[in-house]
Amino acid sequence: MKLRYKGLAIVMLLAGGLASCDTEFLDVTPPTEIPTEEVWKDGALAEGFVTGNYGGLQQGGFSEQMLASLTDEAVFTHTGRNINTVTEGSLSPSNLGWVDATYGWSQMYTQVRNANIALNNLPIATFTDEALKSRLIGEAYFLRAYYYQQLVRYYGSVPIIKKVYKLNEDYSVARNTFDECIKAIVSDCDSAALLLKGKNLAKGRATEAAALSLKARVLLYAASDLHDIPTAKAKSSVIAGYPNPEFLGYTTGDRKARWQAAQVAAKAALDATIGGGFKLNLAAPVTPEQGKLNYVSIAMGGASADKTLDASAGSEIVFGRYFSPSMNEGARQTGLNNGPNGYHNWAGNTPIGTLVDDYQMMDGTPFSWTNPVHKVSPYTNRDPRLYATVMYDGAPWKPRPSDAKDPANQIQTGAYDLLDDKGALINRKGLDTRSSSIEDWNGSRTGYYMRKFIDPNPGLYDNTDRQNIPWPFIRVTENVFNYVEASIELGQDAIALEWLNKIRFRVGMPALKVSGAALKDALRHEKRVEMAYEEHRYHDARRWMIAEATLGRPLQYINVIGKFKAGKSMKEPYHYDPTVYDYTYTPVEEKSHENRKWVDKMYFRPFSRDEINRNALLVQNPGYDK
Repeated sequence: MKLRYKGLAIVMLLAGGLASCDTEFLDVTPPTEIPTEEVWKDGALAEGFVTGNYGGLQQGGFSEQMLASLTDEAVFTHTGRNINTVTEGSLSPSNLGWVDATYGWSQMYTQVRNANIALNNLPIATFTDEALKSRLIGEAYFLRAYYYQQLVRYYGSVPIIKKVYKLNEDYSVARNTFDECIKAIVSDCDSAALLLKGKNLAKGRATEAAALSLKARVLLYAASDLHDIPTAKAKSSVIAGYPNPEFLGYTTGDRKARWQAAQVAAKAALDATIGGGFKLNLAAPVTPEQGKLNYVSIAMGGASADKTLDASAGSEIVFGRYFSPSMNEGARQTGLNNGPNGYHNWAGNTPIGTLVDDYQMMDGTPFSWTNPVHKVSPYTNRDPRLYATVMYDGAPWKPRPSDAKDPANQIQTGAYDLLDDKGALINRKGLDTRSSSIEDWNGSRTGYYMRKFIDPNPGLYDNTDRQNIPWPFIRVTENVFNYVEASIELGQDAIALEWLNKIRFRVGMPALKVSGAALKDALRHEKRVEMAYEEHRYHDARRWMIAEATLGRPLQYINVIGKFKAGKSMKEPYHYDPTVYDYTYTPVEEKSHENRKWVDKMYFRPFSRDEINRNALLVQNPGYDK
């Protein structure tokens, strides 16, 4: 048997821009085929195989279509991409809708198989570098755990396979129970953490802290409502009527013990993080402007050349996907994929109004459209994270391209009074609308644009330049939220408040002073805004079983109108000016692009009809039998 590579050099450099290493041995014509037995005789080849296993991480969350657009964070602007199959509740075994390669069934099992190949061969490999061998085994354990974690959080329990199948074997295999899946993933995380302890690895490779953090996430999810079957049955008739609940969660057992295990794991992950994250040691809130800079710095992961930002914020990333200028990947096109059309970008995953509305006022009180002060100036005096996450009408941004008349460089998503060259009153649609003079088909439908993860460096032109911002699969703040959530569920409010306020102080928000049910609500709100666009909301809304009230809400857009004040006027070029204009902001519910609907079968993804036909032992998830 031979392993077929598309050039060994490519395999060695996979895994999202892992830091450079000595590649002198590649200065030969790379072979296209390497016999299996040769791989495990050579440390560099074995390392290349394990490095290739990171390829299943794909682009991280920087795909053109982001998971945020399956949630109440965003909507995907362009039609015909199968996202509405999911958001409108028409998902079925024969119509899977949009499936990203970071959680697709076949893609994940391909990577599980590669991890199994490594774990079957490395212990008996004949190369002599035992330290390298041990480290590679640790990485392979982590990667197998990560890919199984992806499968379980989308599909519920799956078949746990640790052997390497050969051609013409019987591939029929039953699902393990949910409990067995969690134990298998945790075991792999423990093995990885033990083998990676004390290892100084390049950015992008698995570490002890990454393994402990993944374990904490898995145990937290396992303790949640969706996977406590008595709770889940009480909240969903679809789950209540499912004859195999052992595939979805725990049918019996001590739920408090599960929360305790999650809390211990989260604290261990926090303790293993070198440096303790970014500015999580503050005793009082920073200024709002510093809070915004802190949050932008975190989103940039230390990789932006913008000198106003703090590169040390890269310490937030526990496990990430890193990119370099030499890489030509779509993941480096986040600005093009999501930026404003008035900059010749594509407006892919645009924030929706319900996300924007959830950012509090600076004093910690809720924003409300029924408050006349809020309504007249909705983007004033808000949580600094709003300004670092969302572009809204009038927000400052980078220099415009030469064909756009906007020396002010402000986002324009409204319709404004202007005087033409003859002094006649006209109504001009903003440069970043779907009625723009620049690529109107790429305009936002919502009146907002994503800012988070787009490099603010004014020297980068997003339409053509590629950015090098890393994707955070796991960051320190997720571990904080995991620790807080488990502490709340165990009635330890003081611990939860202390850590929640560390997150808030870093961005300039005041301390929370709540307890009990209000504290749980505060945690959920805080995680929603802090972790926006980081692929948590889809999973949190489901595991908390609040999806009907959140993911299933109709889309909300914003309609912005600028009318001249009495005696005031402006000619081209337009710029935002509240001394000249009376601006009105009207939230609009919209169903024509996506008529969102939540149905409880979507708590778990279906197995495809083809997969069921291939594997007669694979029992379908609830709600997909018709």
